[in-house]
Amino acid sequence: MQAKLKFVFAAGLLSAVCAPVVFAADDGILEQSAKDSWRHDIAQIATPAEGCFHATYPSVVWEQVACKQLTPRAHPVPRHIVFGQEQTAGNGNDYTLNTTTAISKAVGSFPTYSGVTSEKSVGVAAYGDGGILGANEYSLQMNTSFNNTSAACKSHSGCTVWQQFIYATDYETEGEGAVFMQDWLIGWGSSSCPSGFGSDGEGDCYENSAATELSDISPKSLGSVTLTGTATTGGNDTTVVTYDGDAYSTSQKDSVLDIASVWNQVEYNVVGDAGGSEAKFNTSGVSIKVNIAATDGSTSAPTCEADSGTTGESNNLTLGSCTATGGSTPSISFTESN
Repeated sequence: MQAKLKFVFAAGLLSAVCAPVVFAADDGILEQSAKDSWRHDIAQIATPAEGCFHATYPSVVWEQVACKQLTPRAHPVPRHIVFGQEQTAGNGNDYTLNTTTAISKAVGSFPTYSGVTSEKSVGVAAYGDGGILGANEYSLQMNTSFNNTSAACKSHSGCTVWQQFIYATDYETEGEGAVFMQDWLIGWGSSSCPSGFGSDGEGDCYENSAATELSDISPKSLGSVTLTGTATTGGNDTTVVTYDGDAYSTSQKDSVLDIASVWNQVEYNVVGDAGGSEAKFNTSGVSIKVNIAATDGSTSAPTCEADSGTTGESNNLTLGSCTATGGSTPSISFTESN
């Protein structure tokens, strides 16, 4: 009888020790699930005005923060596309989501993100080794196609607009990344660029929106990062980056480029940090799934178009296959790996 009591007592102690561990694990899973839902929800909530904002889990209220006017670093268009051969992603060789109606919102994410042990931004000779180079430097880019809007291009023949929704590391201050939009007037010509725009020396003009700064996010953590871009005719265009329990947003008037009236293509990827640079990951074992979802007032599946990327930056991963899905959130998904 005494032996049986000792066994029961010991079993009870074991249960008491183990139970909190199980509950703690459950709590961690529930907390992560709650944060996942919060990141989705906060990206759908419009900021109360044009400018720069921050929100912290679990609050769904945007708090205004100081905007930064950063010196623009060009995130250029492709300069040396070679179609029809296996290449690393970027510099034109990328998949895009294409629709037949105007897009009002797009969400870029990496639902599979594994094997990343190191990354650095490296210069590409064709661009004169430009950009922000070095370990843990990269940019997340959501890019539109090239379209004409008379409001922005005015009477310049051959001019097209191009808008980039960007998160970039160490953009101006070491340790501080930036969320912003880069606005382009491609083919503006030889005349002076509009007020606020600088020239890339190739007949194109570009400027940055106001930026929201945040601490650099490690390239190893991009599986938990989502970038959302929105464009509203007569309203604001917005970039939102969510990571862990924080969301960062910046906006500008859509009338800068009038992109909402013509946005029907989305490119999203992790690439070099400006200047035509390349995001170079460790040489083997990296596997990333890229997902782009778009809101265009339709449930039809978009098309997944190859060799249609618009950024001049790249990474060192080889593209795999791409699939398109319709429904409540039409999207495309593709893989890239080494």
